[in-house]
Amino acid sequence: MHQLSHADVQAAADRIAGLVRPVRVVPGGPGGVWLALEYMQHTGSFKARGAVNFLRAHREAGTLPDAGVTIASGGNAGLACAWAARQQGVRATVFLPVNAPAVKVARLRGYGADVRLAGGEYAEALAACEEFAAASGALASHAYDHPLVAAGAGTLLGEVHRQVPGLDTVVVSVGGGGLFAGVATAARAHGVRTVAVEPENCRALHAALAADAPVDVPVDSVAADSLGARRASATALAAARHRDVRTVLVPDAAIVRARRDLWEEHRIAVEHAAATALAALGTGYRPAQDERVCVVLCGANTDLTTLAGADGADGSDGDDRDDA
Repeated sequence: MHQLSHADVQAAADRIAGLVRPVRVVPGGPGGVWLALEYMQHTGSFKARGAVNFLRAHREAGTLPDAGVTIASGGNAGLACAWAARQQGVRATVFLPVNAPAVKVARLRGYGADVRLAGGEYAEALAACEEFAAASGALASHAYDHPLVAAGAGTLLGEVHRQVPGLDTVVVSVGGGGLFAGVATAARAHGVRTVAVEPENCRALHAALAADAPVDVPVDSVAADSLGARRASATALAAARHRDVRTVLVPDAAIVRARRDLWEEHRIAVEHAAATALAALGTGYRPAQDERVCVVLCGANTDLTTLAGADGADGSDGDDRDDA
C-alpha cells in the first residue's frame, strides 16, 4: 500500500493547477461554520481533481497508453474520467451495468467516452473493465482506491485553508475514502483536524477501523448511490488511524434534513452524499463555540425534483459505491 503524503498532494496541486476550478468557500451561517462549494467543480463533483491528476501523472511518466484510459463507473468518477480524458486528448472507455440510467450514458457520451454496458451490477461492470484493460492495454483507473486519485482530491484542502484563516476542522463525507484520505493527509500537514462522516448503514470506514483492516460491509442508505462503498481503501484506513481524525455516523433522516436545509436556506442543491457531511453538525459532532469549521459539499449530481418532495428518495447521478 502506498502511504499517502502531503508531498503527493502538493505534487497533485501543481499538476492540476489551471485545469480545475479552485473551490469557493462561503460562510455557512452564524458562528464559525464555512461551506466549501466543491459541487461547483467541473462535472459537478470533486472527482475532476483526481481524474486530472491521474492522467497528468501518467503522461509525465510516459505510461499513458495509446489505448487510453478505462474505468467502471457511471457516476461522478466515470464522468470525471471521461471529462479529463477529453481535456487531455485521451480515449476513455467507461463500463456501466446494463441497467444504468440513460441520462448517465448520454452524459458520458457527451464527454466523448466509449460507453460499454456489462452485467447487471457494478461488480460485473468492473470485471468487464478489468478484462478490457488487460486485453487492450488501456490504463485502468479507479473511482477512489488509487493514490493519485486520492492525492488529487486532497488538493482542495489547501485552497480551503488559504480562504479560512485559523481553520480548525474540516468535515468530509466518506464512501470508499478517496476524498477523505486526500483531505485528511493535507489537513494534518496544516494542523487541521478532520471529521469523517458516514451514513449509519454505509459504514465501510468504521468497520475497517473496528477490524483493523478493510472489510466488506452491507450498504443501505439514501446516500448509498455515492457513499455505499462495500469496502474502504487501505489508504483511507491508514489516514483514519491518526489522532487528529474523528469518525461520525449519521442517520438518513439527518442527511435528508441537511440536504433540504441547504436548499431552503441557501438555494444550494447537492447530492445526499454531500449533505452527509453537513448532517454531522449537531448530530454526531458538535463544534466548540470558537471552533472554525469548514464542511465540504462535494457533489451536485442529483435529481432536483426530489428537493421539493417530502421523502428522501433520490435519483442521483452520484458515483457507484464510492465517495460522492
